Amino acid sequence: MIFEHIATGGCQSYLVGCADTRAAVLIDPEITQLDRYLGLAAHNGLHIRYLIDTHTHADHFSATADESGAPIVDMRVDDGEMMALGRLRLQVLHTPGHTRDSVCLVVEDRVFTGDTLLIGATGRTDLPGGDPEALHESLFQRLLRLDSGLKVFPAHEYKGRSHSSIGQEMAENPRLQRRDRAAFVDMMRNLNLSMPTHITEALRVNMSGGKSVGQLLAEAAARVPFMSLTELRSHIEGATGELLVLDVREREAFERGHIPGARLLPRGQLELRVNEELPDPT
Repeated sequence: MIFEHIATGGCQSYLVGCADTRAAVLIDPEITQLDRYLGLAAHNGLHIRYLIDTHTHADHFSATADESGAPIVDMRVDDGEMMALGRLRLQVLHTPGHTRDSVCLVVEDRVFTGDTLLIGATGRTDLPGGDPEALHESLFQRLLRLDSGLKVFPAHEYKGRSHSSIGQEMAENPRLQRRDRAAFVDMMRNLNLSMPTHITEALRVNMSGGKSVGQLLAEAAARVPFMSLTELRSHIEGATGELLVLDVREREAFERGHIPGARLLPRGQLELRVNEELPDPT
C-alpha cells in the first residue's frame, strides 16, 4: 500500500494507493490543497480514482466536488460494504453521531475515522445532524470492537500527532472512559464548544457541491478588470441609480472610512444575507 498523509492546519487528508495497480483514493481532501494532492499522486505514479469525504464537513471546504476528473463517491453504501481499489479493499462502516452521514474506512492495518474518533477525543455532536446517542452506539458497538491494533487516522488533529490505535484510544481517550450511555450523552451535551468559522457557508458548499464565497470572489476578480478610485468616482457621479458599490470589509473598517453610497455587507455574512440585501432583479 502506498500512503501519504497531508495536513492542512488541523485538517487531515490521506492519499491511499494500490502498489500493484497504482489506483488511489483521496480521503477528506481540502480544496486549497488540490495541487499538492496531484503532485503527490504524480510523484508516486498514482491515478486518483475516488474522492471520499468521511462526513459532511462544517469547518472547511471539501475538494470532492472539484472537477479533477475523479469520480465522487456520493452513492448510498451499506454498513460493511467493500470498495475495490486495485488489489486493496476499503470496508465502509456507517458511524453516525458527529453527523448523520459519518463513515469510517478500514484499509488493511488502519482505519480512517473521520470525526467519529479523534486522537484523545471524539467528534462533537452539537452541529447540524449531530446525535450523542448515535455517537455512543457507533463508538462502543461498532468502531471500538475492531482489532485493537488498528491504526487510527482521524480527519482532524491539532497537536501534530500522526496517528493512534484503537487500543490506545480505548485506554487513554478521556471521552471513551464515559462508557455508560447516559454519562457519555451528558458529557457530549455539555462541551460548550465554539462554532466553526463560516459554518453555514461550509455546510451549504459541501452538501450541494457549490462554490464558496471565496471561490466566487476569486473568479470574479479574475474576470472583472481592476478599477482605480478615480474611475470609480467617475462611475458613481455618472450613475443613474443602477450602480451598487458593495463593501465587504468588517464594520469597524467600514466606519473608519468608505466610499460614499457604498453598502456594507461583511464577507463573513455575505452568504447569509445576500438574498435579503440584493434581491434578484429578474
